[in-house]
Amino acid sequence: GMCCGKKGFALPELHGTVLVLGAGDTAMDCAGSAFRCGAERVILCFRRSFADMRACPEEFDIPKKEGVEVLPYCTPNEVVCRDGKIFLVEFLKMEKNAEGRWEPDEDQVLRIKCQFVISAFGSMVGDEALIDACKPGSFTQWGRFDCKEGGQSNAVPWLFAGGDLVGATMTVEAANDGKVASWYMHKHILATACFPTPEEMTLPMFHTPIDEVDISIEMVGLKFMNPFGLASAPPATTGEMIRRGFEAGWSFAVTKTFSLDKDLITNCSPRIVRGSTTGHLYGPGQTSFTNIELISDKSALYWCGCVSELVRDFPKHIVIASIMCSYDEQDWTDLAKMAEASGAHALELNLSCPHGMGERGMGLACGQDAELVREICKWVRKAVKIPFFAKLTPNVTDIRTIAMAAKEGGADGVTAINTITSLQAVNPDGDPHPKVGKVRQTTYGGMSGSANRPVALAMVSKIANAIPGFPIMATGGAESAETTLQFVHCGAPVVQISSAVQNQDLSVVQDYISGLKALLYMKGRTDMKDQGWIGLSPPSGAVPHVGAGLKDIEDFCLPANSRFGPYMKEQHKARAKTLKDYDLLSKDYHPQGLGSEPETIPTLASELGRALPRITDWGNLAIKEQVVAIVDQEKCINCGKCYMTCNDTAYQAIQFDPDTHKPLVLDICTGCGLCGAVCPIPDCITYIPRSTPFPPQRGVPPAGSPNPKYNPFDAEWVK
Repeated sequence: GMCCGKKGFALPELHGTVLVLGAGDTAMDCAGSAFRCGAERVILCFRRSFADMRACPEEFDIPKKEGVEVLPYCTPNEVVCRDGKIFLVEFLKMEKNAEGRWEPDEDQVLRIKCQFVISAFGSMVGDEALIDACKPGSFTQWGRFDCKEGGQSNAVPWLFAGGDLVGATMTVEAANDGKVASWYMHKHILATACFPTPEEMTLPMFHTPIDEVDISIEMVGLKFMNPFGLASAPPATTGEMIRRGFEAGWSFAVTKTFSLDKDLITNCSPRIVRGSTTGHLYGPGQTSFTNIELISDKSALYWCGCVSELVRDFPKHIVIASIMCSYDEQDWTDLAKMAEASGAHALELNLSCPHGMGERGMGLACGQDAELVREICKWVRKAVKIPFFAKLTPNVTDIRTIAMAAKEGGADGVTAINTITSLQAVNPDGDPHPKVGKVRQTTYGGMSGSANRPVALAMVSKIANAIPGFPIMATGGAESAETTLQFVHCGAPVVQISSAVQNQDLSVVQDYISGLKALLYMKGRTDMKDQGWIGLSPPSGAVPHVGAGLKDIEDFCLPANSRFGPYMKEQHKARAKTLKDYDLLSKDYHPQGLGSEPETIPTLASELGRALPRITDWGNLAIKEQVVAIVDQEKCINCGKCYMTCNDTAYQAIQFDPDTHKPLVLDICTGCGLCGAVCPIPDCITYIPRSTPFPPQRGVPPAGSPNPKYNPFDAEWVK
């Protein structure tokens, strides 16, 4: 290595040409560091092709941008010295033989003059003392410890190895070798003591103060271990699926909606399709799904049996039965009592299914009429003592009217929102999506997923502001801890999730749990707030591009600060020079402590409704406090998108330098926000208070204007 034999903290002083041998992450680090140690030219030499490089692409990009030259298909054959110093290195060209193995070709020779050689090739064990210490274990001809799965020696069962000895190429692999070996050691000890050995490998999770954060919350007298639940949707199709959901970590579940036997349905197929809102992205990560699936095709007797079993087997979880009937008091009474008798902790009245059921006088047919909602809630309130929620549809003029009707009818809360009526796509042949049967027909379905979230947040916050303290179960686009907290801030203590599970699997809840705990923990860390952290996101600029932040941008960038063509090349040269002179051992780069533990960690209850006071009618907005856009030229990549969108769809308030591609915001900027909305770089375009009065551009002076010589940018006229 380049610091081999060095003592103390001084880095080696290099000059001239440096050859780095290898193509792994270590070789990339050595190549970049060689420049910082004084090298004028660095050449990265390795034996195989770029496709065979062990270094990850991100590691290779850094030295490449700093000007490191690359020499593939070469293996060192001889180092030639003169006067006790390295003069040149002779390489042999590597070629594939008939068997596909790489071999050096002695007829193809390349000599490169250099002053230093850094060996970063993978190594083998050659230390005799280490080999003797590993006995009775043995090594292969490649210098690796002879072992089987788990690092257990083939020679003796009590000896284990990992890391460099078994050929690990990265520290993270070596750490994993240790964890795996510890499991096999445990298994070996159990077997030696004649104890049964488990087949499944399980290791304890790391434990931090974040794990101690309480994310439980109470609503309508029920305690939810966490705010994450399975919606009445495909993930809750059967009792067995809900059981697996509870085992994965979901704190509550709403069964698939069931009805009386006289209302049993048979679904069509296909009935669940990817939404068109994701564009041409296929696979996981869909922003929406559309379904034309009806309620459960299973009987009420089946679901009541499932509810009883789930309540019995998972005493800490909440089971909510979702039911649906037509506008008939006896039907609602019978089904509600049946669900209550099964042991359900609460009921959800499906008054909002947007397709199929409305044609039968159920679902949407009831949920769009406030009077019907009020009456149904009265019937159910009279029939049962357990809490119940009315599930509302967004396909109404004003959801607050429907929510108020549910409250007046005796509902303990509402669920908002069900899916949004949609028609996802029609292909170039005129076929709809999805198409059913030989005639390829479809119907209006219900759209779900993160594309619904802005609508769901609006509906939830409207209800919470209109009926303070009224319990809300949110559903519609929650897909992370952060988006869940958005719903909490808008007034919903818990969220129901489906599409995010459809995109992945039931295990996503563990990410949500750890993420929400971390969010609340970070909110309690005042020192992190002072540094500019927003949730789990570091302050802008905390993770700069290569070289940024070492010195002011003017120290190593052109005045134009443009990031394309010849400007980019000049910047790379200037940045390399700056990095060469920078002290990598400076205390500025020493790891910083984590700071003190938070004195108080907020709870979900304390965060509930935090955003509601800031969500108001348009007429209450401060229209006199105007802003203008400002472009951070250090972050700008000169793509021109801000100029194009402002010029063609806004106020022509951005100039674009034809040579440097540098955007300049003019005084006529109205602060509309469109440029920042389309900018591909986070926080590159921000907004600052306007320093001058903002006169609206009326185009033609209004009738009765006191100043016929209207100038929209004349401050005197504004007065």
